[in-house]
Amino acid sequence: IPLFIMAGSLMNYGGIGKKLIDVVEKVVGTIKGGLAVVSIVSCAVFGAISGSSSATLTAIGSIMSDKLKENGYPRGFVASLLAASGILGILIPPSMLMILYAWAGNVSVLASFLAAVVPGIMLTVGMSIFAIIYLKNDKNVIVYTKEELSAMKLEEKRIRKENKEFGSLPAVIMPIIVLGGIYSGMLTPTESAGVSVIYAAFIGMFIYKKLNFKLIKSTLVRASVTTGVIMMMMLCMQMLARLFVTYNLPQYILEALMAVSTNKNVILLLINIFMIILGMLMDDTSATLLATPILLPVVTQIGVDPIHFAAILGVNIGMGNITPPTAPLLYLSSSITQTPVKEMLKPTFLLIVFCWLPVLAIVTFFPQTVMWLPRLVLGY
Repeated sequence: IPLFIMAGSLMNYGGIGKKLIDVVEKVVGTIKGGLAVVSIVSCAVFGAISGSSSATLTAIGSIMSDKLKENGYPRGFVASLLAASGILGILIPPSMLMILYAWAGNVSVLASFLAAVVPGIMLTVGMSIFAIIYLKNDKNVIVYTKEELSAMKLEEKRIRKENKEFGSLPAVIMPIIVLGGIYSGMLTPTESAGVSVIYAAFIGMFIYKKLNFKLIKSTLVRASVTTGVIMMMMLCMQMLARLFVTYNLPQYILEALMAVSTNKNVILLLINIFMIILGMLMDDTSATLLATPILLPVVTQIGVDPIHFAAILGVNIGMGNITPPTAPLLYLSSSITQTPVKEMLKPTFLLIVFCWLPVLAIVTFFPQTVMWLPRLVLGY
């Protein structure tokens, strides 16, 4: 956990986030709504390395916010989209949320990672399609032609050459090393986090020359403080979990749900509603550590695989991050983009209805959509 926190901060301060954005922009920058798609995909790529939603939103949001608004994108939509895209950091592995779930539920970390891949990809594609449709008739949105985009890139290349700066290749290599190492089995999640820190620090200091020892020290302190808080929460939640087992709380919850219906899908629907409310009221770490020891024994008794439940929990908790009243990422995005929360509510509601809820339904009621990858890679 501390290594992933450090990696996210080092990538942010070291200029890796901006270079990843440049790569994505070359691919989709010429379509209407293309910059919105750039933001979403960049969050997915950055989140796949950092494992943190707040680090993803801070890194990509601070770069893309002004760029989007300068190109005519509505600021409420910009802030909402960045908040929703930032959540991809806790879904697409490696993910700190999945690490906490695996620890609290005593299940495989790698299997939990793999279960969250497909929901993360579905949300990335779904939000990209939504953004293009939403902005289709917005006359204020500026769209660059291929020639204009090419000219801009040539100018950037000229400036880099004059300043003796490196291009995007070192940044692109990072997700290949980290994710390739995990999925090939060459690196454990802990080892991949260590590689991320070393690589991000090296690139930031010696290639892009954005990092110095003072920034690295502050990153280390921040990671230590955050880890300390999380470890204290884990200790308290472990004690609470023992109390739940001692007083047979999961069994009481199961009996209460069975009193409503004995249908597995109805029980899953009720559990989803509970987790959405939990996500609305608590941050992702607290909600995960609280929900796992209570609900995991319940869902396993009705025949839900713990790895399948990892994906269900991830999507629920992620959606809770942008659902008021708590909505930590909504408020963080509001601060980064300098946008009042009231302007973000309508676009956020539309994103939840047309992107998040359909993905949650697919993940919950069609387990094969998330289970095929752990089975393929791990023979799970």
